[in-house]
Amino acid sequence: MELRKMYVAELSRLMKQNDKIFVLDADLSSAGGTKPLYQEFPDRCVDCGVAEANMTCIAAGLSASGFVPFIHSFAPFISRRVFDQIAVSISYSEQNVKIVAFDPGVTTTYNGGTHMCFEDMAMMRALSNIAVLDIVDGFQLVKALPYIVEHKGSMYIRIVRKQNDALFDDNYVFQFGKADKLCDGKDITIVASGTSLFDAKKATDMLAEKGISVDLLGIHTVKPLDEDAIVASATKTGKVLTVENHSIHGGLYSAVCETLSRKHPTLCDGIGVYDKVSQVGNLADLKADYHMSAEDIVAKALAMLGK
Repeated sequence: MELRKMYVAELSRLMKQNDKIFVLDADLSSAGGTKPLYQEFPDRCVDCGVAEANMTCIAAGLSASGFVPFIHSFAPFISRRVFDQIAVSISYSEQNVKIVAFDPGVTTTYNGGTHMCFEDMAMMRALSNIAVLDIVDGFQLVKALPYIVEHKGSMYIRIVRKQNDALFDDNYVFQFGKADKLCDGKDITIVASGTSLFDAKKATDMLAEKGISVDLLGIHTVKPLDEDAIVASATKTGKVLTVENHSIHGGLYSAVCETLSRKHPTLCDGIGVYDKVSQVGNLADLKADYHMSAEDIVAKALAMLGK
């Protein structure tokens, strides 16, 4: 099932239990999949039109009135277009708004160009009072949603709307701020977030065929980062490779390097976007062009290991 359908089904269940949950869209309820909620909860869903800044401020007001608002749009429109409103009306004002960002980074594919956002995690990490989540699949999102609703504080949540692939299943247990240990290894640590975790897992399997043992950590909570898990793995392997669907400036790579420089200096490299502009293309071609594929992960891991 598409991630957006799983998201809306779980949000509907939670809205039946909690009459404080409010849904806002910026003329994208069909694209985002939230449209059925407008029929089910007409008094708690608002389409704000192509007015993302206004939507953000409405959400801040709803939060100040005791509601739990979820706002939705494509990643560039709900991060860089409304950064000042988020900084002032949400972060500075210490409100409780859930910011749901569709199709970050290369997952924008053919919407490309202006719609492709490589800097959103860096922007949100820099703000106080906002947690940053990078979700890998629908099962992880469904398991995270009850916590997201109950969490007192704003969150920025990256999701891929139409994704059907799943890394986890219904038995998955979400723990906010805690890394998921996917493979236990000793030669090199790979730390991956969001949709990049699929490529990291594939690369881990490819490296295993070459006799290389990978300690694989899945990061859904980029802020606050599970520093203990990062340090423990780095201490064991002595080499850390991060993988993310984002610029290497300010995202997962930066967060991991900041942690290691303070707590356990370790050789660290990153797979991500290196100062390249956005473009249009299919997902496989974009990953290849930005050197974010499983094959690229393998190549960089081997280079770090001197092989």
